[in-house]
Amino acid sequence: MLFDAGLSKDLASIGAHAHQLEAEGFDGGWIGETKHDPFMQSLEAVRDTSTLTVGTSVAIAFARTPMTVANSAYDLAAYSRGRFVLGLGSQVKPHIERRFAMPWSNPAARMREFVLALRAIWASWQDGARLDFRGDFYQHTLMTPFFSPPAHEWGAPPVYLAGVGQRMTEVAGEVCDGFFFHAFTTPAYLREVTLPALARGRAAGGHSGSGTSVLDGFTIAGPAFTCVGRTDEELATAMRGAKEQIAFYASTPAYRGVLEHHGWGDLQPELTRLSKEGKWQEMGDVIGDEVVRTFAAVGDVDTVARELRERWDAATRLSFYMPYRADPAVCQELLAALR
Repeated sequence: MLFDAGLSKDLASIGAHAHQLEAEGFDGGWIGETKHDPFMQSLEAVRDTSTLTVGTSVAIAFARTPMTVANSAYDLAAYSRGRFVLGLGSQVKPHIERRFAMPWSNPAARMREFVLALRAIWASWQDGARLDFRGDFYQHTLMTPFFSPPAHEWGAPPVYLAGVGQRMTEVAGEVCDGFFFHAFTTPAYLREVTLPALARGRAAGGHSGSGTSVLDGFTIAGPAFTCVGRTDEELATAMRGAKEQIAFYASTPAYRGVLEHHGWGDLQPELTRLSKEGKWQEMGDVIGDEVVRTFAAVGDVDTVARELRERWDAATRLSFYMPYRADPAVCQELLAALR
């Protein structure tokens, strides 16, 4: 298992933060798309590191075209000497249509085609294949030498896809190299719902193997809720932060399936009501300790390290998800214990 961390959202400091993570022994650093361009941030992170895997987790695919994403990712693969990972996500309809002014329809089918278009474009640059991609959502049929980046020894980057629903998860298994599970995931949901969906996708994509063995060589990465404390006070702060963040995610109807998997579907309407009333702190009170301990590894450093290893053994890359103010030294102690 490899251990990663989220990178700073500040463009001016992201390079220094990436360098720090590399020095501390982390294997990778992930960049989400919020206030800044994730590809520019990735460039800064790669520039100040030499071994750290750097990737987008995630760049919003439907805010762009396959060609624009292909260009940025191919350049970063070369610049990083093979250390860049292209992580994609779909976002939700209101953001795609109203924030990005881009079309939205059939997100799983569109994403599948988006990734296949990327691969066709990269094949034209890397292998000299004729570009003739004709899909239902994207058509790429023109590429001349003047606009073709030169082939390079590191080739196209691996593509990971984020998802929660089973259809998008199947798409990740079929056409991608890895999958990002959402923070609002439990180890049981990952094993019992996500892995079978990925395996179905891999089988549909013609990958060999049966059962979960079809996932051999396929990366499963994501953030694990981590409530760690060296004192009762630190642990109480961690638990409270986790409760509020779990409540925020649980208020989203699209994530109800995770709750229902554990018999907690009735929490969702109440949390949605509280969110619409702006009662964010009160939402955390709805989440009991049992729910937190189902989502999170909880305890002192040694206990949490053991739980992360045992409960998230299906993951190949893991990051600590700490939605609370934690002493940076605790993260270092936890990483050391895991090593």
